[in-house]
Amino acid sequence: MLKRNVSWLIILLCCTVTMAQVPIDISAHFLPENRRAEISQTITFKNNSDNAIDTIYLQDWNNSYSANDTPLAVRFAEEFNNKFHFSKNEEKGFTQIKTLVTEAGTLKYERLPNQVDIIKVTLKKPLPVGQTTVLSLTYTLHFPSTKFNRYGINSKDELQLKDWFIVPAKFTNGEWNYYSNKDLDDQYHDYLDINITATHPKEYTIKSAYKETVTADTIVELSQKNTLQNQLYLIKETPFYEVETDKFTLLSNIDDEGIAKTSKSLVVDRIAYFLSEHLGDYPHEKIFITEEEYKRSPIYGLNQLPSFIRPFPDGFQYELKIFKTLASKYLDTSILTNKRNDYWAKDAIHVYLLMQYVDTFYPKLNLLGSFAKIWGIKSFHASELSFNDQYNFLYLNMIRLQLDQKLTTPKDELIKYNNNIGNKYKAGLGLAYLNDYLENDIISEAIKIYFQNNKQKTTTSSELLKTIKQLTNKDIDWFYEDYVDSRKDIDYKISKVTKADNTLYVTLKNKTNSKVPVALYSIKNDSIINKKWISSFKNDTIIIVPNLDQSSLVLNKEQLIVDSNQGNNFKKLKGLNILNKPFQLRLFQDIEDPEYSQVFFVPEFGYNVYDGFSPGIKLYNKTFLRKPLEYKLKPMYGLTSKSIIGSGTIKYTFFNKFSNNYAVQFGFSGSTYHYEENLSYKRFSPYINFLSRDQNNLRSNKKEVFNLRYVSVERERNQVVIDEDFEPDYGIVNLRYFRSNNELTRNLAWFADLQIAKKFSKVSFNLQYKKLFKNKRQINVRLFGGTFITNRTNNNSNYFDFALDRPTDYLFDYDYYGRSEDTGIFSQQIIIAEGGFKSKLQPAFANQWITTANASATIWKYIHAYGDIGFVKNKELNAAFVYDTGVRLNLVEDYFELYFPVYSNLGWEIAQPNYEEKIRFVVTLSPKTLISLFTRKWY
Repeated sequence: MLKRNVSWLIILLCCTVTMAQVPIDISAHFLPENRRAEISQTITFKNNSDNAIDTIYLQDWNNSYSANDTPLAVRFAEEFNNKFHFSKNEEKGFTQIKTLVTEAGTLKYERLPNQVDIIKVTLKKPLPVGQTTVLSLTYTLHFPSTKFNRYGINSKDELQLKDWFIVPAKFTNGEWNYYSNKDLDDQYHDYLDINITATHPKEYTIKSAYKETVTADTIVELSQKNTLQNQLYLIKETPFYEVETDKFTLLSNIDDEGIAKTSKSLVVDRIAYFLSEHLGDYPHEKIFITEEEYKRSPIYGLNQLPSFIRPFPDGFQYELKIFKTLASKYLDTSILTNKRNDYWAKDAIHVYLLMQYVDTFYPKLNLLGSFAKIWGIKSFHASELSFNDQYNFLYLNMIRLQLDQKLTTPKDELIKYNNNIGNKYKAGLGLAYLNDYLENDIISEAIKIYFQNNKQKTTTSSELLKTIKQLTNKDIDWFYEDYVDSRKDIDYKISKVTKADNTLYVTLKNKTNSKVPVALYSIKNDSIINKKWISSFKNDTIIIVPNLDQSSLVLNKEQLIVDSNQGNNFKKLKGLNILNKPFQLRLFQDIEDPEYSQVFFVPEFGYNVYDGFSPGIKLYNKTFLRKPLEYKLKPMYGLTSKSIIGSGTIKYTFFNKFSNNYAVQFGFSGSTYHYEENLSYKRFSPYINFLSRDQNNLRSNKKEVFNLRYVSVERERNQVVIDEDFEPDYGIVNLRYFRSNNELTRNLAWFADLQIAKKFSKVSFNLQYKKLFKNKRQINVRLFGGTFITNRTNNNSNYFDFALDRPTDYLFDYDYYGRSEDTGIFSQQIIIAEGGFKSKLQPAFANQWITTANASATIWKYIHAYGDIGFVKNKELNAAFVYDTGVRLNLVEDYFELYFPVYSNLGWEIAQPNYEEKIRFVVTLSPKTLISLFTRKWY
């Protein structure tokens, strides 16, 4: 006890923080019906640096909504959020500055190039150290629509504002720290002393965290000292409610899901006491949280459930929504850190407290709630997990995808998944891991000290680590070096176990050289009978544990660390060692259970013209997490062909996340279906892929793939109609280099392809460019060129030739529903490849060379005009010039499109007979392809 008290005193004496408040006085006349506000504002700025300054930087984040090329708009585009770029001009927001003066007169100012939400103000003369100057501004705020990110003005002409007025950037250690708005809720400025006189229409009401004095029906005085709060709602209706506790008053509009008022009060009161106990008292009288804040950072999983589905105890979903949002606001408005570059400690404390709260009040809560008891569902491994197990699983997802990022990565460099989920969960899990390793609940005590010492002050995440070190004798340098500031995977393995009398000698292998401790568990009758923490080690080490007649040894049994490969953490000590992990067959895909070798099976259905509807089964080992070794078998039965068909793949991936060539894949695929009525084919293909991307910028959408494969095809020959030119069996070596850079506003992808076969060799180049302009119009341009290097195929066969509109697909890469059809609806299916033409023109194939250009441009919304031109060259013939034009319905680009030919070499096609047979369509039913529309926004 004495040691702990001394530690407290040392920390209090060593704590060094800076305190600075910036007085801001605002007179705001809100005109929501006109989507604007007239602002008169003063900023009293004091030079707290060691040198005179002649420049002040102001942050005007409302202006970040002003154009399609601001940093905010670029961020939206990178994450394929098209609401902003497709919005009307009046839905965007901007700031119109009218005057900017000081006591010395009018000041010169400019918006920074490429950062229109940052204002550089040049003072008349340098401001001496310790002196103050008062900036006076008048400006008009034109508010953006809330549909972009829930801030601005909504469809009811109500205001939901955050970071809405102009504030000076943070000036620290002689440097300005200013950041453009990138939709990250991380504006960085000093504590403010706020005074606002707000004038508004009579039918509106103001809601905020500020102290409020109503001086008239339409005038409200708002004030708060030493605050980081800047949210303000101006609403007609009043969905907000107040809950008073002994600690603070909560003002919120978070949906209470219909729970009783008394229950709501009990929930908020319990949360208030929990936060006060684990952090300390809140520094203000009122705390303001909103439904919009929760939806921007929800508890993923809960937020996906419809309101009428409640698998958890009554009020639980509301309670966790309140806790998550309230705890975040509690921290954000009490402690000032640079949330753009130094956010990990706050995130860690936030998630750690959320886990502690659930462990305290819902210790037996299942991840699936009451669903875990339903027959069929309760057999899944997911039904065995606790609610808090989700954090480990969701972060492990990024490790398996090789997309995890350091906790010290600047927030605007994080991919969306890591910003919203991955890094927050890694941070919180890290504190829980450290707490178990250090024992005696040291982390909980350190968090409280850290909060108390830094409340309403400026601090850093490193202060939390210093506090922890003061409370323990154990070395924790590894926590920062190999966990916080590291992308190293953690992968420990039990290599072998040797028994000797009452002792077990356990050989452990550190497969990644990550210097973090790990716990070794002895298991008997599914219970933990011994637990031993092992300090970090390199390569191999031998650990001695008592022989307690345990049935198995397990590393990281409680999953305190996020082990990238949990499957090698087990060693069975009894029974057949060959069954170190029992085999498990499961219906439907499940969360990975590291104690079993899992195989899943699900019903599978397919269709093509020749096999018909094809029911079957898919056997595979892939869980919701990627594995190095993945396989998939899909046997099916064609009801039309009355034969067994299907496909199979096996793939092994070697990862190297620290290299731009981050993965190498070796694999083999095979399939057999019918390519024509009563005629089947067999396709076999071993391959190797080299995958590359910029490891220093995971947000970049630039990707490179080099693919080398051999494709072997065997086709049945028609015995009734003998085709002398038919080539039933062939093998082709195929090399392809692919490169892409895809964003919402600009998409550039190209590949070069080389094919070598016994009778021919050919090379081709394909480039596709898409551009979305500020006026919401889009152009698509595609160029294709291909030539035979050698060609000894039969001149009477076009099977291996370049195609103008419909490739023969001799590599069997494309999902044709009727690949041999010349007439009927299935002959009208088009896959944009090779020539890419939509009209069926002659010559339809090229046995020497081909070059084409395909383009389309927006007419109105999803209606585009398209045009194709090209040259087709066959042996002993002059090159033929071909062209076509028409209308394209771009319903879901690359997934569902319709093409209506208008004019081509054939003349006015739209006026010709049987026009409906000329219409072409693109339809993609592959779930994997469709899911990519969602995942591209997150990864």
